[in-house]
Amino acid sequence: MPYYQRLRDLREDNDLTQTQLVQKLNMHKTTYTNYEQGKRDMPFEIAIKIAKFYNVSLDYLAGLTNEYRKLK
Repeated sequence: MPYYQRLRDLREDNDLTQTQLVQKLNMHKTTYTNYEQGKRDMPFEIAIKIAKFYNVSLDYLAGLTNEYRKLK
C-alpha cells in the first residue's frame, strides 16, 4: 500500500478532516492534500511528525509493514 493511502486511512480512522489535521500539525492544507493524494513526496521530517501524531512506526506509515505498531 502506498504511503499516501496510509495517510488518508489514518486520518479517516481518527475521524479527522484534512482541515482539522493540518491545524493540529500546523501545516498548509494544500501541502498536506498533495501528500495524501501522492502528488508530492513527503519530507522525512513531516513523516516523523505524522508518525508521532498517530503513534505509529515509520515503517507502517510508509506502507512497508501492515503491523500497526504503536510507539512507546
